Amino acid sequence: MKQHSPYRIAAVLAASALVLSACGSDDEGDGGDGDAGDAGNGATEGEASGDGLTIGIKFDQPGLGLQEGDEYSGMDVDVAVAVAEELGFAEEDITWREAPTPQRENLLTTNQVDMIFATYSITDARKEEVQFAGPYFVAGQDLLVTEDSDVSGLDDLDGRLLCSVTGSTSANNVQEEVPGVQLQEYGTYSECVEQLANGTIDALTTDDTILAGYAAQDQYAGQLRVLGEPFSEENYGVGLNKDSDQCEEINEILQGFWDDGTMETIIEENLGAANYTANPDLNPPAEIGGHCG
Repeated sequence: MKQHSPYRIAAVLAASALVLSACGSDDEGDGGDGDAGDAGNGATEGEASGDGLTIGIKFDQPGLGLQEGDEYSGMDVDVAVAVAEELGFAEEDITWREAPTPQRENLLTTNQVDMIFATYSITDARKEEVQFAGPYFVAGQDLLVTEDSDVSGLDDLDGRLLCSVTGSTSANNVQEEVPGVQLQEYGTYSECVEQLANGTIDALTTDDTILAGYAAQDQYAGQLRVLGEPFSEENYGVGLNKDSDQCEEINEILQGFWDDGTMETIIEENLGAANYTANPDLNPPAEIGGHCG
């Protein structure tokens, strides 16, 4: 069972007090996917309702959004739970639904989820369909290498093997900067990490948070490290339906998490095993807000 940090326990108590003071009111938020007693049992079909919150996350990203049986863990999961608690929902009121990258806008516009926390970068194109609270974190594309690697930056990749995941543009972005890098394609990031640990490839690239999540897995303890030289900015936002009226409230909640140290705690608990530290040039985000509506 996942252990919760003191700030999470305090938030649950606060949320419980709020529910009691509401004298059993059903009008507590923007809804969930079923009865509160069924929440947390995974993705279900249908539209969100008023009984809880249905939140979209990744199910396959260690350290960020990972499903293991009936347990959900990761930075995005913890931020989602903390936001929900501030909105008056206990963790057991949440129904988790998988939000694969290509389906995120559709899940929101068709009201299958109330919000999405899934390494969801804020872009102008996406803001045409949905709105975003945040960003709550700014990631950057980086490199994952072995602990004893002599790769210290992009220039060192000339003539080296870099993992390219089918359908991802991350490795191609590097190749544009370093034409001499050799791309080795695999189907998933998990395969890339395994090959990196085995010495088959020299580096893997994607968002630094995703890399840190893989490196923090027990089987790779002490073997891999994130280079810590990000060369892009990815603003992770909370995806919301255009009709949601909670965007500005969530912005205030997210700002509070950075002000009181909650975000640093969440990052350390989920990514600290990879010796990952949020880039101080990017975090806290320079401006939380401006993406509502």
